[in-house]
Order: sequence, then structure tokens, then C-alpha cells
Amino acid sequence: MKAIKHIILSLGIGIILNACTPKMAFTTSSVVPAASGTINVKKDKNENYTLKVNVHNLAESKNLTPPKNSYLVWMKQNDRSVKKLGQLNPSGKTLTASLSTTTVAKPQEIFITAEDNAEILYPAGQTVLTTEK
Repeated sequence: MKAIKHIILSLGIGIILNACTPKMAFTTSSVVPAASGTINVKKDKNENYTLKVNVHNLAESKNLTPPKNSYLVWMKQNDRSVKKLGQLNPSGKTLTASLSTTTVAKPQEIFITAEDNAEILYPAGQTVLTTEK
């Protein structure tokens, strides 16, 4: 009986913690079909949103057709404006990359583009991954 109570309590805590941390997932990409990833969104004590982007199997941008120099992460906000969050550099055998950032606005959509220049202010390249359905 004690074991069942502990299991139920553990499951309840897990559900509550999971509900506090919304998770977004990238849809399957036609550009890099093996790529996958998630975004954890958390609200901090200052009412900001902390985003943790994790991707796996993201081919090196120079191996795309046509080749690109970098991957950039973008966020679409409530007012439809787009904000650059940062750059991803996949590495290792599993070609993983991650990015942690904080933003004032709640993200409506997160997407990754392959770009020739990492210094651009607006997305111009091909969208590689997106959370939009």
C-alpha cells in the first residue's frame, strides 16, 4: 500500500512539474529529414521567458544544398514580429546543438534557418526546422 502511494505521489509531482515547463517540438524537416529537437519554455521570477533549444542530427550547414554558413534560431512573437535568438553550431557524432536564451515576449513559434551570414537581422534563408504545424 505504501509503495502505491509513493508511485501515485511521484506521478503527480511529475505531471505538475511537466505542466509548469511547456515543451515545444520541431516538426519533421524536408531539408534535413533526420533532424529533431525540442524547446523548453519556462517563465522566471522576473516574468521573462527562458528558452532552451536542443536539436539532434542537424547536418552541418556547409553540407546543405546550396551550402550555408550558419544556422540561426528565430522566434515569432504575439505581434507577428520576428526576433533572432542566436546561432547553432552542430557538433559531435550525433550533430547536436543547443541554445539557452531569455526573452521578454512569450514565443508563439520558434524556427531555424540556414543563412549565408550570421549577422543578419531578419530571416532570409531556407527554414530548416519549425514548431509551426
